[in-house]
Amino acid sequence: MSIEIDILNGDASWPIAEPLHQAVWDPHIVEKLPWGHVKWANADLRVLIETPEDGLVCHVGIYFRTISWNGRKVHVGGIGGVCTREDCRGRGYATMAIEAAVHTMRANEAVRFAILFCEPHNFEFYQARNWHPFTGEVYCEQPEGRIRFDYMAPFVFDVVRAPRQGTIDLCGLPW
Repeated sequence: MSIEIDILNGDASWPIAEPLHQAVWDPHIVEKLPWGHVKWANADLRVLIETPEDGLVCHVGIYFRTISWNGRKVHVGGIGGVCTREDCRGRGYATMAIEAAVHTMRANEAVRFAILFCEPHNFEFYQARNWHPFTGEVYCEQPEGRIRFDYMAPFVFDVVRAPRQGTIDLCGLPW
């Protein structure tokens, strides 16, 4: 089996990724979820995995931002929009895409740690890949203003060293 892993500009590659997102997260189902109304940031980069047999099978968005942790500015990488076609799950595509995203973040020497947000059914998946729960508070921007973001659980990854608690302000939209 051969696969192709591309890391592309986020905005330019959205037309490629959007059909996969629509297939994995049906908009009619998403609108009923607790986070269905959240306004999300656009990815700076996208990891796309394709196979000759199945086409586009997996996506991971990569985000770069200067945030605030306990009042200190910190440059971080983020992962969001992780999705794999349902009929292609269990083959390691998401793990490969996340590893490619982390590798890309490590190449940016300013990035101190990575952060993502996930639902409880994915906790074990991320913990098995060395992501750690962040037990503090997270704030972000939404159209109505600054809010505490508690729709999904934050997890952090030690690019250099990630905090496990405290207060994070994403200084923008979540991802």
